[in-house]
Amino acid sequence: MLKIALIGCSGSIGRQVCEVVRAEPRRFGFSALVCGENRAALAALSEEFHPAIACCAADGVPEALFDGCDVAFIAAGGFAGLSYTLAAARAGKKIALANKESLVCGGELVMREVQARGLDLVPVDSEHSALFQCLHFRRDTPYKKLVLTASGGPFLHFSEEELQRVTAADALRHPTWKMGAKITVDSATLLNKGYEVLEAKWLYGADFGQIEAVVHPESIVHSLVYFEDGAALAQLGYPDMRVPIQLALTYPARLPCEKELDLAALGALHFERLPQEKFPCFSLAVAAGKEGGTAPAILNGGAEVAVKAFLAGRITFPQIAETVRETLEHIPKTDGGSFDALREADLRARTYASGYIYGK
Repeated sequence: MLKIALIGCSGSIGRQVCEVVRAEPRRFGFSALVCGENRAALAALSEEFHPAIACCAADGVPEALFDGCDVAFIAAGGFAGLSYTLAAARAGKKIALANKESLVCGGELVMREVQARGLDLVPVDSEHSALFQCLHFRRDTPYKKLVLTASGGPFLHFSEEELQRVTAADALRHPTWKMGAKITVDSATLLNKGYEVLEAKWLYGADFGQIEAVVHPESIVHSLVYFEDGAALAQLGYPDMRVPIQLALTYPARLPCEKELDLAALGALHFERLPQEKFPCFSLAVAAGKEGGTAPAILNGGAEVAVKAFLAGRITFPQIAETVRETLEHIPKTDGGSFDALREADLRARTYASGYIYGK
């Protein structure tokens, strides 16, 4: 039985990991369950799965958290997930990574630990799982270009005037995926796609010129890889996170899925350019990635505060990007070579963004 230490068990991805484990009780089990603050959910899952360790993040991180596990599944949201990813790497564990911020904010630190220990780091994002599959489950396979697909979110064809009037409820109605609130808003602003560009840089050693993002409204082609001979490989499937979750645990073996792709029923698939001018969060993310150091951590800290304020009705949708831009411009950047430097940058960004939105 494969033993999993699941960090973020009560969130959207965590609940779907539990679905995968529930469907294969002889194949998978939990050695540890960690949630944010949802003690009721933790108690229910603990009663069902009987992990050796069950705790809330607020209780602190036990040193033995990753003892006895075969896979550390990092599904916690936000900057907080980085400390768990680093702890799992230092414990020498295989990592199934669903926390974007670990690589967005701390890619240098994470990859340093992973490479020094020769660890298996498996991406769980549907787009990066797709690239991983197209690269034959190897992150060192030669390629020419990586193409990330984006649904475009619910506001793809909105005018700038219409974007001023959208509400949190509007933003949470994603056209193809069911996700948590933060990542759903990040998908609407296309910040999420910018994050995935940064992830691709660290996961596959890609130059920014080798990474492209295109809009694909149907969310069937999850990403593509181009090779030197001009050929491209793509991974297709219905938008269901249980597939990349399951694959991260079992690859190269594949388990049966609930719904096989029916190409004839799909009809046409569409692709178009990503409208960066209308969704500036994408460009802000890529620019922060190119700048490096603590810039991505500052970007993310400002974004987490801004999205929370938007969900609470305190700022408009375009003000998310405005807040992120102002935060990036006003917080000094450093080299970001340590977790302490990243944590300090994150805290300073949150403080500035809060002051910008709510007043000092």
